[in-house]
Amino acid sequence: MTVTTDTGRDAASLRVDGYTGIENYAAIGDGRTVALIALDGRIDWFPVPNLDTPPVFAALLDAEHGGYIELCPVDTFSAERHYVVGTNVLETTFTTPTGSVRVTDSLNTGVAGRLPWSELGRRVDGVTGSVPMKWMVAPGTCLGSASPWLYDTVHGRILRVDGLNLGVRTLGLGDGDVDVDSQSIGGTFTAAQGERYLIGLVGTETEPLFLPTPENVDSGIDRTIRNWQLWSEEFRYDGPWSDQVHRSALALKLLIHSPSGSVAAAATTSLPERWAGGKNWDYRYAWVRDTAYTLRALIRFGLREEVHAAVAWLLKIIRLNDELTQVFYTLGGEMPGGSEKPDVPGWRGIGPVVGGNDAASQLQQGIFGDLFDIVSLYVDAGNILDAPTGRLLANIADTTCDIWQKRDAGLWELPQERHYTSSKMGCWQALDRAVHLVEQGQIPGLADRWIAERDRIATWIDENCWSESAQAYVWYPGSDELDASVLLHAGSGCVEPKRMSATIDAIRRELGDGDFVYRYSGMETVEGTFVACAFWVVSALAEVGREAEATELMDRLAVAGNDVGLWAEMVDVDRECFLGNFPQGLSHLALINAALTIADDHDHAKEV
Repeated sequence: MTVTTDTGRDAASLRVDGYTGIENYAAIGDGRTVALIALDGRIDWFPVPNLDTPPVFAALLDAEHGGYIELCPVDTFSAERHYVVGTNVLETTFTTPTGSVRVTDSLNTGVAGRLPWSELGRRVDGVTGSVPMKWMVAPGTCLGSASPWLYDTVHGRILRVDGLNLGVRTLGLGDGDVDVDSQSIGGTFTAAQGERYLIGLVGTETEPLFLPTPENVDSGIDRTIRNWQLWSEEFRYDGPWSDQVHRSALALKLLIHSPSGSVAAAATTSLPERWAGGKNWDYRYAWVRDTAYTLRALIRFGLREEVHAAVAWLLKIIRLNDELTQVFYTLGGEMPGGSEKPDVPGWRGIGPVVGGNDAASQLQQGIFGDLFDIVSLYVDAGNILDAPTGRLLANIADTTCDIWQKRDAGLWELPQERHYTSSKMGCWQALDRAVHLVEQGQIPGLADRWIAERDRIATWIDENCWSESAQAYVWYPGSDELDASVLLHAGSGCVEPKRMSATIDAIRRELGDGDFVYRYSGMETVEGTFVACAFWVVSALAEVGREAEATELMDRLAVAGNDVGLWAEMVDVDRECFLGNFPQGLSHLALINAALTIADDHDHAKEV
């Protein structure tokens, strides 16, 4: 099954009651925030200036009052789009009965990196004939917390929403009509063949507003393309599925918060995991788990700056908070607060809309393994730990020796605490990597206790987490239910390869829906399939020596994203559409790591 947008018919018809399918979006970003652009040319999600700022353009969650930036032909049109090669700059070609235009969308970056303000450039090039176009910048209510207003200045019209200042810059619109009310600005113009036009937007929060010339916004698009392509030149991967791996790496780059180095789990909040609602979460935070998987990929790709920034950020935050109990942090590195539920309808009326996340203080033992995996990868890539970090990690290893015997919330952040198998596997990984770091002289201490406790965990897993009747490592002892997250440990020394191979078969049989997989037992009637789990199956097959099966499955999955190669959190297999937050970092990470695992197997086979 392939989840793709339908570009063959009128793109505007894909929108119902103001909403369009999650799979119909593409993403652009500047290192601080992300904008989502629908196939019909409308930007329905764009927090300014940061990803976790209350979103001033959020029609994605509130079609009537959320706010949007429209740019599309007046008449019936079809649309085809792609990213400029090696970039996160989007090109969309709109075709109408009278001609065609190309729209280039960019969140601009500067000469020395990200700009100190948000700058959106929407360039229109007339390709054939003449095309009447319409545009509108209509800020929303920041999820019901503010009311926008427009006022005139000596330098032009400015939109304000609470502490946000927004300036609209246009180029080449000539005598086109301009429509202004107290809360928005827009208009019409006709794009002629060979002519160029621009709709630009700049924004700041609780600071002066810099107003670049329209010409500078336009040239900023070309500079941003060059900046992305320079980044892609540093990207090194020549293995299988290189196009999909590169696109997933670019998607991850969108989620890296450049001011701190943290990695957001996704670009949105509250996109539902099920049609009945109630499973809506805010993923604009940095999870320790996702950071670990991101670094594993970035190290392999030779991307030095992002790797060091993310490692340094994570270790600093842990030291500041004196203990590793937080599952995730804000993008700026603060302890997450509580959550709230704004009184807005949600995507297609499926609520609730949620701001904030209450799962931060849960005990999730798997993050111990994730942390040590991050540090081990960093050290093995030729880097050195500082002394305070070494002492911190030694203390965390000692804590792991004690805490693994407790129940926890598991990787899936469940309210019912149990002895989840994957959590124990994560603790084994933490101690195994701690021993490795001692042997490398990177952290202090004697490893005897860590070795002994690591081996006890392996024995405990062997004796308590394997079910003969299920022929699988189960979700938790005493149950025959299954959990796809155990596949993350397929290459671990704490499991028996034949048993893991049987577990893969059980999970595909019991949790599978075609090539996709549900997270754990019982979810097939509750939510969509979890994209990352399907790619975890690929990695696990390769790890246990079933490379041909892994490759065959990967061939199908790698091309099953949307038309620009992006993935949400979940797929509804029956409806062939996305569910959950978008773009989802863990989905792209799982794709990358599946490709890397198979590539590693190929390289190893050549060496042998």
